[in-house]
Amino acid sequence: MLKNDLIHRSPAIIIMGSENLHQGRFGAVLSRAGVGKTQFLVQIAISRLLEGENILHISLSDPMDKINVRYKEAFTSLVDSIGYVDPMKANRLWEDIEPCKTGISYNELTFTAEKLRDYLKTLRKGDVKIPAMIIVDGLDFDTDLADLMDDLKSISENFETAFWFSMQSHRDEPLTEVGYPRQLDQVKDRFDKALFLQPKDEKINAVVLKDGDRANQRYTLDPATMLVI
Repeated sequence: MLKNDLIHRSPAIIIMGSENLHQGRFGAVLSRAGVGKTQFLVQIAISRLLEGENILHISLSDPMDKINVRYKEAFTSLVDSIGYVDPMKANRLWEDIEPCKTGISYNELTFTAEKLRDYLKTLRKGDVKIPAMIIVDGLDFDTDLADLMDDLKSISENFETAFWFSMQSHRDEPLTEVGYPRQLDQVKDRFDKALFLQPKDEKINAVVLKDGDRANQRYTLDPATMLVI
């Protein structure tokens, strides 16, 4: 079955594991600018869509039309990776899962936890399925986000949804003794999942920084597709 084949090829499932994606509350994908944080977050989201869940993608840096293109490209790359697939079957599957994705664009001045909470309350009141995962792409973890993270943790618990964040590190900053970028180190107690993307030899090394017994596992990704090679 095409859906199962795609789930098994998903880099998010291969690296983090399906159960771990279900169980996590706060996860982060880290890298310096331009390496592929958003691309990998999209692959995480697609893995949940393929498993029949709803997701919400909040972008603080890109318009949603650009994010929507990333989703279609990521899905197409996943399909292409398993060999020949009847285009009609692939299109039908995309048409089945794409409506389960909702995207909202904010900027750092207009995004608040209260707006998100009100949105989820509206879904619940209308008996609409709450997203199993919320992607927040573009928060500046070089600033003090303690109050916001506390509020988002409360939302995660109240609505039983997982959050995944992009977290930008910097080329010229040394890692901590345990190998964390500074941005993660200062909020590490809040996160139970973290993946660090590092470019190397025209490929990307993906290092699991936080994920229980998967910590310190390493994978090689294709920078064009974010698929495991």
